[in-house]
Amino acid sequence: MQKLFFMLTALFVCTGVKAQILVSKTVTSTFFSSTPIEDIDASSKGGASAINTKTNEIIFKVSNSSFQFKKKLMQEHFNENYMESDKYLTSDFKGKIVEPIDFSKPGTYPITIKGNLQIHGVTKAYQVKGSLVITGEEIKAASAFNVKLVDHNIKVPTLVFKQIAETIQVKMTAVYQIKK
Repeated sequence: MQKLFFMLTALFVCTGVKAQILVSKTVTSTFFSSTPIEDIDASSKGGASAINTKTNEIIFKVSNSSFQFKKKLMQEHFNENYMESDKYLTSDFKGKIVEPIDFSKPGTYPITIKGNLQIHGVTKAYQVKGSLVITGEEIKAASAFNVKLVDHNIKVPTLVFKQIAETIQVKMTAVYQIKK
């Protein structure tokens, strides 16, 4: 986890931009697959995120092996057969909030983020809807979007293709503490 925070911070520092960088140590990622045969859901608190409040750049990174399932066998199959977590350690989203945001003004803001999602070694452009809730002490970010397995070269064996949806719903939330 410390490695993820370092990588996120280093990315923004290396850009040469002197801005307020907010880092979240409270990131939750979930995904849900629904078929008539079986629902599959998993969650992770093993992620990190950062926002550059001057450039509206945002990054999310999650360790693939940090996802927890209700059934251990599903977790094993996820890591070994689908995500190949020993080969593809993390998934990440790097993008920019399209709308201008005044991070000093409390409120709830609908946002659109354009960026690239990297899963299973495949990077694809996405446009994601979400929200920012800004208070005097923290910023809460939330988004939900769909990911097609085929877009990220995740293969499902024909033996179980009816048990795993072709499109997975992904949700990301993060809480950033505002430095004063």
